[in-house]
Amino acid sequence: MSSIDQRWDLNKLRDENEVLQELILTAELSAQTRLKIVKRAATLVKDIRASRKPDLMELFLAEYGLSTNEGIALMCLAEALFRVPDEVTIDALIEDKIAPSDWSKHLRQSSSPMVNASTWALLLTGRVLGAEQPILSQVIQKMIRRMGEPVIRKAVSTAIRHMAHQFVLGQDIKAAMARAELLERKGYSYSYDMLGEAAITAGDAALYAQAYRNAIDAISSISTAQDITSNPSVSIKLSALHPRYEVAQSVRVINELVPIVRSFAIRAAKAGIGLTVDAEEADRLALSLEVIAAVQRSPELAEWNGFGVVVQAYSRRAGDVIDGLYNLAKQFNRHFMIRLVKGAYWDSEIKAAQVKGLKDFPVFTHKAASDVSYIALSRKLLNMTDHIYPQFATHNAHSVSAILEMTSHLPKDKYEFQRLHGMGERLHEIVHHQEKTRCRIYAPVGKHRDLLAYLVRRLLENGANSSFVNRIVDEHIKPEEVAACPFSVVESNHQRSNAIQTGARLFLPDRRNAKGFDLTNTITLSSLDKTRPRRPDLKAHPVLYKEVHSQSVQNIVNPASGQKIGEVVLASEGD
Repeated sequence: MSSIDQRWDLNKLRDENEVLQELILTAELSAQTRLKIVKRAATLVKDIRASRKPDLMELFLAEYGLSTNEGIALMCLAEALFRVPDEVTIDALIEDKIAPSDWSKHLRQSSSPMVNASTWALLLTGRVLGAEQPILSQVIQKMIRRMGEPVIRKAVSTAIRHMAHQFVLGQDIKAAMARAELLERKGYSYSYDMLGEAAITAGDAALYAQAYRNAIDAISSISTAQDITSNPSVSIKLSALHPRYEVAQSVRVINELVPIVRSFAIRAAKAGIGLTVDAEEADRLALSLEVIAAVQRSPELAEWNGFGVVVQAYSRRAGDVIDGLYNLAKQFNRHFMIRLVKGAYWDSEIKAAQVKGLKDFPVFTHKAASDVSYIALSRKLLNMTDHIYPQFATHNAHSVSAILEMTSHLPKDKYEFQRLHGMGERLHEIVHHQEKTRCRIYAPVGKHRDLLAYLVRRLLENGANSSFVNRIVDEHIKPEEVAACPFSVVESNHQRSNAIQTGARLFLPDRRNAKGFDLTNTITLSSLDKTRPRRPDLKAHPVLYKEVHSQSVQNIVNPASGQKIGEVVLASEGD
C-alpha cells in the first residue's frame, strides 16, 4: 500500500459549486469593493493599450489564437518541428501545417509590423507549397517549390526559434543570468527554471539533477541580499528527478527522491536563495506534498525561510493544500514561499478525468471559477503572512487589481508579483512603476529542443480566445469587458448544468459510461485494498489419479509486496 497521507486526496473531486460558495466567502469582497477592482483593472487595460507596448507574443497570439485554424496549425508546427531529424520530413510537416491554411485573412490585421511581416511570409509560403495550377504552371510551381524548400525550411525554423527565444531566457544558466542583468538593475528579480519534463530514465533524471545543482551554484555567486526574498531563486520539477514519479511507486519515491531534494534545499539554504517546487498534474499532488513534508524534517533547514511551493488555483483542493502548507510551516517554525498560479494542465486534467470514467473533475470547469479561486486564495495567503510569503503569478489585470486592493494595508515587502519571461511585461511594468511592488520573473533556461512541452502549455493557456493575454490587445473588446468581475459570472451561473461532460456521463443520452477508478487516489486504493480477497492459506498441487507423494513445498509470494499468499506442492519424479 501507498505511504501517502489520505487527507490530500479527500476533496480531489469535490462538488464545484460547493467549493465556489466557500471561496466567495473566503474572498470577503463587498459589492462596492468588487466594483472598485473592476474600475482599477479597466484603467490598467487602458494604460496597457495606450502605451502601445504589448509584447510581441501577445500581439502574435491576439492574431493567431487557438480560436483560429491558423493558430492551431502554428502551435502544432512549433511543438513538433525541433524533434524532426531529417529535412524531407521537415518539409512535409511544414507543407502539411502551412499550405492548407487561409493566411490572407490575417493580412494587415495586427498593429505589429513584425506580425504583419510574418503573415506575408506565411501567405507566400502557403502559396508556393500548396497552390493548384494548370499543367504548364505546375511545372513552374514544382521548380519554385524545389528551389524554395531549403529557404522555407530555414525561414520557418528561424521563426519558431525566435518564438522559443521569446519564452526562454537563455540556453544555459550563465547566458540567462547575463540577459537578466538589465531588468535586475530596474528592481526585478528572477526565478530560474531549468527546462525539463518528467524523466523517462534514471539517466534523464541525473542530467536534470545536475542542471539544478549547477543553477543553484551559479546564482549563489550573485545572491548578496540579507533578505532571501530579494535574491534570485531556482524552480525544480520533482517528476524530472525520478523516472517513476507516480503514486504506485510512492515508497520508492520517498526513499530515493527525498534525499535528492533535501540536498538541493541544503545547497540553496547555504547560498541564501529560494528553492521552489513546481506544480505537477493533479494525480501527483498528494505525492508531491509527501515529498515536501519529508524534506522539511531535515534539521539543516531550521534557519532557512526560502522553501517555496507552487499551488494551482484551478484545483478544487488548492485551499486544502494552502492550509496544509501553512500548518507545516508553523510546525517547523519557518516561512514558506507560496507561488499562486492559475494552473497549466487544464486541458489534460479534463481529458484524463473523462478517460478514467470519473464522476467529476479535479479542476474547475469554467475560467471564471478559476479566477474566483485565485482571488479567494490570494486573500487566504495574505492572512497567513506570519509564516507565508505570497507570490502572485498572474498576467490578468483584474486579478492584479484585486490583490492590490487587498494589500493596501500591507508593506510592499510582504508579498510579490510574478510573471513569465516574455509575457505580461507591460502590465507588470506599469504596476511595478506605479505601485512600487516587487516583481519576480519566472525564466525558463535550457536548449530550444527542451522547450516543446513548456511552449505548448503557454500557447494553450494564452492562445485561447478567453485568455486575458489574448484579449488585452484586442481593441474590439472594451476594457470593462476585459476586466469583468468573475464573481458576478460565477454567482449568476453557479447552478447551471456543466457544459463539459464528466467521464460517467460521456456517452449520454445513448448510454451511461462504465464506472472508472482513480488508481492514483489513495482513498480509492485503500477502498479497493479492503475489498480484495485475502487467503494466505491457498494451496496448489498436481492433479493426479492417485495421492501426491511429493514433499517439495514452496511458498508463493506477491512480488509487489513480498507477502505470502499460499503454497504450491511440486510434482516429484515418481508423481
